[in-house]
Amino acid sequence: MASLRDIKRRIKSVKNTQQITKAMKMVSAAKLRRAEEEIKAARPYASKMREVIGRLLFRLEGVDHPLLQERDVASREFIVITADRGLCGGFNSNIIKMAESKIGQSRNEDIDVSLTLIGKKAITYFGKRDVKIRARYPNPGRVDYSWTAKVGEGLIDSFIGGGVDEVYLVFAEFRSVLVQQPVVKRLLPIDVERLEEGGGGDYIFEPSERDILNRLLPKYVYVQFYTAFLESIASEHGARMTAMDSATNNAAEMIANLTLYYNRARQAAITKELMDIVNGVEAMRKRSA
Repeated sequence: MASLRDIKRRIKSVKNTQQITKAMKMVSAAKLRRAEEEIKAARPYASKMREVIGRLLFRLEGVDHPLLQERDVASREFIVITADRGLCGGFNSNIIKMAESKIGQSRNEDIDVSLTLIGKKAITYFGKRDVKIRARYPNPGRVDYSWTAKVGEGLIDSFIGGGVDEVYLVFAEFRSVLVQQPVVKRLLPIDVERLEEGGGGDYIFEPSERDILNRLLPKYVYVQFYTAFLESIASEHGARMTAMDSATNNAAEMIANLTLYYNRARQAAITKELMDIVNGVEAMRKRSA
């Protein structure tokens, strides 16, 4: 049985841990609000760009662009986006499991697989596996468009140059604070059917439709990558906030149980001392009699 001092030390330790988890929850909540604002600002832009490109493709029948080119798939690249840190529940492990599943499917189809890893958790995990890693990037935390455009340029060059036939994003899509859904979305070649959903309409384009399309398609790739990264950041903060809230509640429950155990042990120790005193008094009475 643990001594009263050990129990008291344990209660103090759990209280200190509870303060840390509570602080981490508050920090994640603040970062989540900022990430949600960035997502809300980026989504209308991405949606409108998709609509404009859809209208251009609707007007330009049979357009031939390298980023739209479908070809036989001999090589496939996955961009795996995770966090640099843990303490966010199953956020990182769920993304890694999804990536492993898609890698296994590709290998079963005799397709060569390469990875672009973003986040230390993905870098550490896949760095110990038998898989080709084309690039590694630490998670920048707060990302700007220029950073994603720089990474996107390398992906586009690799795709156009024939180094890879398909590029997919593997990340966590932010649904709510409690739900972060791991998803796989094709980045290259650009999904024409999805774009053409916005077709129709009568517009005058200046300069020509083809010139605008040539400029917009690379930007569309960058924006898709950018919004996916924003979704991942928001999902990370949401998962960490939920995990720290659960840890804080568990700590409170543990403190309550330990306090109850401490009080019982203390009461038992007092009762034992009283019994020793009573027994001693009784023994003295018997001797005096």
